Amino acid sequence: MNNFEITVIGAGLAGSEVALSLAKAGIRVKLVDCKPTRKSPAHVSDDFCELVCSNSLKSNDPLTAHGLLKSELRALDSQVLAIADICAVPAGSALAVDRKVFAKKVTDTILSNKNITVVNETVKSLGDNLTVIATGPLTLAPLDNAIAEKFGNLHFYDAEAPIISAESIDMENAYFSARYGKGNPEDYLNCPLTKEEYETFYNALISAERADKHEFEKGEIFEGCMPVEIMALRGKDALRFGPMKPVGLMHPITGKRAYAVLQLRKENAQGDMYNLVGFQTNLKIGEQKRVFGLIPALKNAEFLRYGVMHRNTFINAPSAISEFFRAKKFPNLFIAGQLSGVEGYVESIASGKAVALHLIRILQNKTPIALPSDSLIGALSNYVASENANFQPMNANYGLLAPINERDKTERKRKMSARSKKSIENYLEIYNGT
Repeated sequence: MNNFEITVIGAGLAGSEVALSLAKAGIRVKLVDCKPTRKSPAHVSDDFCELVCSNSLKSNDPLTAHGLLKSELRALDSQVLAIADICAVPAGSALAVDRKVFAKKVTDTILSNKNITVVNETVKSLGDNLTVIATGPLTLAPLDNAIAEKFGNLHFYDAEAPIISAESIDMENAYFSARYGKGNPEDYLNCPLTKEEYETFYNALISAERADKHEFEKGEIFEGCMPVEIMALRGKDALRFGPMKPVGLMHPITGKRAYAVLQLRKENAQGDMYNLVGFQTNLKIGEQKRVFGLIPALKNAEFLRYGVMHRNTFINAPSAISEFFRAKKFPNLFIAGQLSGVEGYVESIASGKAVALHLIRILQNKTPIALPSDSLIGALSNYVASENANFQPMNANYGLLAPINERDKTERKRKMSARSKKSIENYLEIYNGT
């Protein structure tokens, strides 16, 4: 242990960002991960940074919250986001990656870094050494118990969408088109339904048998990954205003808009696998094939991965960590990623980047500098540390930022984006100059 300056537990998005960023700064890192000897129920790959839900890191448009956060991370020299950019697959204005290529690229980059030593083992306890806990929302026992002993923990339920084979899609009942004509029309494959077809599908969906139904009655499902069958219970048109929204999707031949549309997004660069966008589910496997097969384009669909649900764990961050993601009672411990209460891929990368920035200064015997509150990375840092009696995981959103007096919504976001860019530039000048 004396050969290392810091230990990072967990090689997911946050842990990999911490390790690679510290290593680039010349800091020796011990990166510990249970793979390949152990995996959570949601993981299948031996590689690090495995994306277990969607393969999309959401929008690149800087006028969206996730696009702005990516802009900030690129300015801050995020190592993992740079790899994601290299592994991108067509997805309109979104950044989606070939998840296998991405995971392997991150893994190879880590293994080839002379400042990172990888140890494949399951951590059972937490010591007093300088450590970053980035084990994510699927932390395995007994480490989850050790974390709970120090910080307490909360949890919610998260779901994944199915993936199907491209060649099994009935193309006579599908068409390529981008919503409102934005982006490359071949980025999304659309599966239209008539009113009658939608009602048949809807009725089958809400009556289908779910796995572990009793768990959902606790009301602990995260809104951002709501299972499609749970969302449907909100009303017959809930899906038509959600993941099956037909607005802006005109059939390229008929010029007409369908009653409802399921969009499919490429899962890999080859385009031989498609993800059912917004169709996270916890239906039993047989029910997934039966119910989703009622969508005309999917009547013969071959499922390469069925949707599943799993429990996600996070700490009660406001009582446990500061805006530097540093434990209040245990100053040698930092918590990064979704375990800290940020929610989402890019948010996890952002927390890892923030932790790395603070640790670099600490290891240089300098005082950490808080990230600017009018940037999204700074706002997320403040959110997890701010007093909140009903703390819940948070995605990046403009509501976290101080408002700007501008009536036009687009112009308001443009000004917020410009303000963030300037604040990050000023932050880096101070960070690197002191």
